[in-house]
Parts: sequence; structure tokens; C-alpha cells
Amino acid sequence: NWFQLYMWTDRDRSMALVDRAAKAGFDTLLVTVDVPVAGARLRDARNGMTIPPTLTPKTVLNALPRPAWWINFLTTEPLAFASLDRWSGTVADLLDAMFDPTVTFEDLAWIKEQWPGKLVVKGVQNLEDAKKLAAMGVDGILLSNHGGRQLDRAPIPFHLLPEVVREVGKDTEIHLDTGIMSGADIVAAIALGARFTLIGRAYLYGLMAGGREGVDRAIEILSGQLVRTMQLLGVNSLDELEPAHVTQLQRLIPRA
Repeated sequence: NWFQLYMWTDRDRSMALVDRAAKAGFDTLLVTVDVPVAGARLRDARNGMTIPPTLTPKTVLNALPRPAWWINFLTTEPLAFASLDRWSGTVADLLDAMFDPTVTFEDLAWIKEQWPGKLVVKGVQNLEDAKKLAAMGVDGILLSNHGGRQLDRAPIPFHLLPEVVREVGKDTEIHLDTGIMSGADIVAAIALGARFTLIGRAYLYGLMAGGREGVDRAIEILSGQLVRTMQLLGVNSLDELEPAHVTQLQRLIPRA
């Protein structure tokens, strides 16, 4: 079981969450480091997204033709983060007010001392940081640029993957997210050395379309695509995948 931690300016509150996670049986702490401040969520600004959602003339007009939606909205508990107090501002305001933009390697080492389980760091975007984290003894490094939602010109995890695996893959597990929208993407990541991938948008689309059943269906689709891709490559297990199977990234194959 994994618990994701965003480091808050209020360190006591952050570590209170960590303590709760440990007592609840979580064995892996995923510390996300690529959100020092909120990215420029232009779409959220345009559509007026807030936490919790607020009713405006525009949303009322959009909801009128959809009685099932607005009846559900009015008769159920407002959306809220289980670990946070109620918030009436925008997502960007929330992130900027809470998250600590000054997190350092020393902070990660301190967290590692406090946490009894495994530690994985999410949001790594260059080789030098990966080397430092491996030297610290973290259990996993997650290459990610937050799906391009933070800095849309950040390094692409797929491009970083081969060299990071080559340099530190023997010392710690390398994971990857960002851009995983099909089973073939998962195959490519594993072929290039990732232990596994995480997904975000893929399951959220399923969640929006069909709730829990939609998530199950999204995972089923990804699984089917993964299996078919492996069959077309002529491999029988994930262990047989290698960089040579990723022809579109041939230039990124690590040199012997």
C-alpha cells in the first residue's frame, strides 16, 4: 500500500499525515517533489474550477438539461480532500498556500529517517538528481513531469529513462509515469528499463465516464493492449522485453 505525500510548509502537519499513513498500514511513502508551486492551470482558470465546486450561472445552465447530475450534486456531500480542511479557493491558490517550494535533499533524508517503510521519490527530471537519490538509499525513483501539468516544457520521462536506468538502475528501482495512455506505452517503458508505470489521465477518464466500473474498464483496456503488444512483439513475459523492442526510440538505446 502506497501513501502519496506532498510536503507542506507546515512540517508538523505533513508528518502527522505520515504518522497516520504508517498506523493505517501503508508500507511505501511516495514523496512528490515536482510541485513547488502550482503550474499554470489555464483550463482551470477559464472554467472556474474550485475546491469544492461552486454553483455559477454558467454551471447552472449547463446542468439544467442533465437532471440526474444536478440532483446528485445537490443531494450528496460536497467534494473535499479527506486529509485537508475545507477550501473555497482555486486549485492553484490551494497549492501555493500549502506546499513548500523549498524542499531539499536534506528534507528527503529527514523524511527517510522518520518513515519506517520504503521511500519512493516522484517527480525526478534529471540524471544528477537520480544519482543523488540513489546514493541516499531511496527504494524507488519515479521519473515524472506530472503529465506536463506543472511545467509543460519539462524533460520527457521516456527520454530520461534509458540513461537513468543505465546509471542507477542497479541501485534502486526506476518507475515512470507521464504519457501512459495505452498498453503499448507500458510495454515501451518496461522495455527501456522501468520496473513499472503509473497512470493518471487514463483511469480518470474511466472514472468520469463510469465511476468505479469505468476505472475497471480502463484498466481492462490497458491490460488488453499490453498483452496484444507483447504478442505482436513475440515475447512471452515482461522479463523478455528489452530496449531493442522500442524501435521508435532506437536512438535512446543505451550503448554498451
